[in-house]
Amino acid sequence: MATLYYVHDPMCSWCWGFSNVRQRLFATLPPQIEVVRLLGGLAEDTDTPMPASQRQTLKQTWERIAIKIPGVEFNFSYWDSGTPRRSTYPACRAVIAARLQGSEYDGKMTEAIQHAYYLQARNPSNETTLIELADDLGLDTAAFTLALRAPLTQAQLLTEITEARRMGADSYPSLVLHHLGSVWNIPIDYNEVEPMRNLINHLIDEGER
Repeated sequence: MATLYYVHDPMCSWCWGFSNVRQRLFATLPPQIEVVRLLGGLAEDTDTPMPASQRQTLKQTWERIAIKIPGVEFNFSYWDSGTPRRSTYPACRAVIAARLQGSEYDGKMTEAIQHAYYLQARNPSNETTLIELADDLGLDTAAFTLALRAPLTQAQLLTEITEARRMGADSYPSLVLHHLGSVWNIPIDYNEVEPMRNLINHLIDEGER
């Protein structure tokens, strides 16, 4: 069986832009390909408010994504309210904490964080937001909160970050295909499924000859 690693961060705006095409890609992959999700961890923990210059840079990134990927929506009021921090590790830990209550919650929590951040102008760097999202998903919030704060959850995040970097996935989103001892980086196409799917199928076919 081949393995396709998807390396992402729930607060990565390009990962949000890739969501629709990624879902279509995964839904149409051959059954012999296992998809494994890994968290890349864009930004470490910090309580420091994001500088105005960085806020402007990220806002401009959202604007570029909205142009490059038709149909992707952003709620730009996020940058005019609250206190943004450049800290995505809490959101990454939330995905791991949710995953402990069922593997399906990996994707569900990621999507909930993205919707809260990009569409509802809520801050997933805040623990309170993450616990609210866990409750919305019907998770055991007491167990989720314990896991969110647990050293083992942080250790798992660091393990996934290390694994992603070891396979050369140092930007997000990334797709990395492992098959019969070979490793290939699959270029991301934000608007079309076919180039990625065709390349993946080709590499698998070539590897088996």
